[in-house]
Parts: sequence; C-alpha cells; structure tokens
Amino acid sequence: MCWDISLHTDIEILKEKFPQISDYRSDKEMDMRYYENVQAITFPDYPIIYREKQTGELGLVDMEWGILPTYIKDPKQQDIRRRSQVNIRSERILGDKKSTWYRLKSQRCLIPVSGTFEHREIKGWKKKVPYYIAEKDRDIFFIPGLYQWHEEMDADGVLETVGSFGMLTRAANPLMANIHNAGDNRHRMPLFLPPELEKEWLSDIQEIDMASIVSFEMPEENLIAYPVYTLRGYPERPDGKHRYEPFEWNGLPPLGEDDPNAVQSSLF
Repeated sequence: MCWDISLHTDIEILKEKFPQISDYRSDKEMDMRYYENVQAITFPDYPIIYREKQTGELGLVDMEWGILPTYIKDPKQQDIRRRSQVNIRSERILGDKKSTWYRLKSQRCLIPVSGTFEHREIKGWKKKVPYYIAEKDRDIFFIPGLYQWHEEMDADGVLETVGSFGMLTRAANPLMANIHNAGDNRHRMPLFLPPELEKEWLSDIQEIDMASIVSFEMPEENLIAYPVYTLRGYPERPDGKHRYEPFEWNGLPPLGEDDPNAVQSSLF
C-alpha cells in the first residue's frame, strides 16, 4: 500500500514553497516537470526536503525510498526487510519507544507529490482498479516522512553518504478505506497534512508537539479521488487520453456498494 506516487512540477517550484532550503544535491539530471508513477518497492531515488538534525537547516536532496536496515548484512534479507520500511506507521513514532521510528523522530522530511495512487478490490473482478488521490486545490503537496543517512561504496570503491526515507501512513478516513479495501495493510492511507502542519513538521518542534501532527486525519471532503486506467506498464488507453486522467470503468460500482465491510461515505 502507498507504494505509488507522482510528481508533476519543476525543482524550482519546490524551492519557492520552502525558501529556507539552503542546499540542493543531486547525482544526476532530473526532469522534475514530469516525474510519474514512482514505485517504492524498487527503492528509487526521489527528491526530499529534509531538516538537518544538528543545524535545523533545510536541504533538498535525492534519497532512496525505503529506510535501509543497516543492521542486516545479508543483501537479500536486507531488501526483504526494507520493503516493509518504505511506509512508516505514524502511530509507532511516539507510541513505541523501542522502534526504529522513535529513534529517527528528529530526522524529519517532506515528500513532494502531485498525487498518490491506491488500488481498490471489486467483488467478482479479476483485477483491482487503480485510483488517483490528491489534496483539493493543491497542484503540489507534501507527505511527511523520516530519513536516515548511511555509508556505502560506489562503483569506483569510494565511500559515499546516502540518504533513505520512509513515508508516514495512518488509519484511513472513510473515503480512503473504501478504496484501499484489501490486502494485509488495507484501510491505511498516507498521512496527508494541510500546509501549516507540513511546515510545522520541518520546524523546531519537540516530541510533545509532534502528537497532533502524527495523529492528524485529513477530512475526506478535502481530497479528490477517481479511477484511472493503469499504473503498471505502459498500455495505451482505449480512449487515447493521458494515463492519469479519470477513466470510466464499465460497471464500476460506487465506492462501498460492493464491499460489505465498507466505511460509510457520501463521496465518490
């Protein structure tokens, strides 16, 4: 769940949103104007706005999606564990003082997105239906996360510092629960925040101040959600439109009508 995000913007717009950014580092040229369908389980590089733990300064840097479990040395087992750390349950940051997330609570970041994606299971359908979800009236918004630095050898044998991050999630609101209605992590959603809490997440806050942020539930009326054609691969749409425009699935029931465990919602 919460493994697919999309960013349609330019890197300069991110700097405009956060003029305090003092540093930008990238190992490659990135065309940020259309950064589509980033899938977490491939541990891709992605631009992250982060707060430096020691200085409090903000930076914009490419990090790998998925907190690297450096305590695991076997590469195969490390990847398996890492897939479970692309998302971070917000409830564990303050509620589980033995967790990795409590240890990283001061290493906070924001993940810029234009929208996120989730799949809905339909009773009697072989394939799930993908949905695009975004905050209303915002071309770009920011999902909170945690990050860490680790060292690794590059192809030339030089030791380099690499960042990795995880996205915060919470229990779903009614709209999202009816979309993300199946799987081991069903009824979860990204921790969507309003602009003022996004900025507060990167400010000099203490543990007591974090509670209202990690427990925030975005009202469903502040989100937009609609079905799209596909997320995986690049098949052409039968209507010829862009792959992330709304798609009318023949016979698609309204949200909740096909699910006996659906959360009541008046929104489609």
